[in-house]
Amino acid sequence: MRNNACILTMPELAEVLDKHRAQGKRIVLCHGVFDLLHIGHIRYLRQARAQGDVLVVTLTPDRFVDKGPHRPAFTEQLRAEALASLDSVDYVCINLWPTAEETVRLLRPHIYAKGAEFRGLEDATGKIALEAKVCEETGTELVFVEDIVFSSSSLINKYLAAFSDECQEYLNIFRKRHPLESIHAAMDSFEDLTVLVVGDVILDEYIYCSALGASSKDPVLALLHKNNDIFVGGAAAVANHLAQHVRKVVFCTVIGDDGYKDFIASSLAPNVELHSVVRPQAPTVRKVRILDHYSFQKQLEIYHMETAAMAQELDEAYSSLVCSVMPEADMVVSADFGHGCISEKLVDALCSKAPFLAVNTQANAGNRGYHTIDRYSRADFVSLATPELRLQFRNCTLSNLDMLAALRETMGLRYALVTEGRQGCSLLTNEDFYRAPSFVANVVDRVGAGDALFSVTALAACKGLPGELIVFLGNIAGALAVETLGNAKAVSREAMKRFIVSVMK
Repeated sequence: MRNNACILTMPELAEVLDKHRAQGKRIVLCHGVFDLLHIGHIRYLRQARAQGDVLVVTLTPDRFVDKGPHRPAFTEQLRAEALASLDSVDYVCINLWPTAEETVRLLRPHIYAKGAEFRGLEDATGKIALEAKVCEETGTELVFVEDIVFSSSSLINKYLAAFSDECQEYLNIFRKRHPLESIHAAMDSFEDLTVLVVGDVILDEYIYCSALGASSKDPVLALLHKNNDIFVGGAAAVANHLAQHVRKVVFCTVIGDDGYKDFIASSLAPNVELHSVVRPQAPTVRKVRILDHYSFQKQLEIYHMETAAMAQELDEAYSSLVCSVMPEADMVVSADFGHGCISEKLVDALCSKAPFLAVNTQANAGNRGYHTIDRYSRADFVSLATPELRLQFRNCTLSNLDMLAALRETMGLRYALVTEGRQGCSLLTNEDFYRAPSFVANVVDRVGAGDALFSVTALAACKGLPGELIVFLGNIAGALAVETLGNAKAVSREAMKRFIVSVMK
């Protein structure tokens, strides 16, 4: 009986293949996630092995698997061991990169074998077309093996699902009502929009420490600094999320005179056009979070911001700036964090002039108790967290549906949405009430999740998508956002499509 295949590192594999190549052997490469090894994989690999003399399988490492927050179901080491046990496989390697492009360049196989479902050089991620281009560059023959096709995602969803029973029931109904192609088409419809984003830019700084213990002189915890990160957040994060889906974002904000303007500009997506006014003798809003470097557990938060109202002259200059660029926008997004950027004067201008107005008034430690949605006389779409909705009504017993209905009537809303944490989100429209459960399986950081959901649902509402689809897309965006620390990475359309493909199978 044949021994198991060798599991090698990438440098080791490259060296071994050079020896096989020198001996005139034809090398065949297969690449994939192989999350749940099934008969389709086995037959695909056997047919690939028949194309040459040596079969190499590289697999996507855990950190780059992008099939949803509950994937991979099996770790990279377990997936590698399963592949190595097959008699058709000679070498297994955990890849170093997110895709196979660099792998093909390094290993230079004679043949790169893919399943027949990729024959048209099309997939939801666009990876196969890029891989085909690299094969052409390296002289690698791209072949497609024909056989029975199974889906690891479909099998995992059916037999190993990480979602709750409620979520599974919801998805079973949703799959019947919304074909995958129609969901992707709806998302692609956002491409032609120009969006104006107005609001506070916030710098989110993370300082990672380890505990040394109690101070010997004072009753305080002493921490050892490890390292730190800083990301653009607040309305800047909203602008970056929106930029992943639309043609252009115009971002108007107020920046302090503390030298962060270049950093903010460099942190925005390429299709975000920044317009800003500088507030003299004031810092850019910066929120410093002290975290345990191992668990990411937050221990302390420090705000750097000016609490006084902006000077009238500066307020007028900023309001004029916003009004001057508003005519080119299809939609205006007010990401109102309550830190002084959006004055009553500007609120009135947005309510009277915006073609489609989407608003979020966030409650946070810097404004808690007085920053509510009723400062806006009208809007087309509003997204609030449950505590923000309760703050508006000063009531802890009314249902979310009752509060949304009252809010919609008062503001003339077309869409009123509330996020409900692990319970998902709910939406009230002129037609009906919709609810979708949360798809979250792994929470790294909740900061920014509401911004991602707000951005995507605002686009969907602006395009008039069905309410059921609006809450579905919003929860996908939120589930992806909580997997990232802070606003380190915007939720892209490609990531959402991959997630959707996974849960729809």
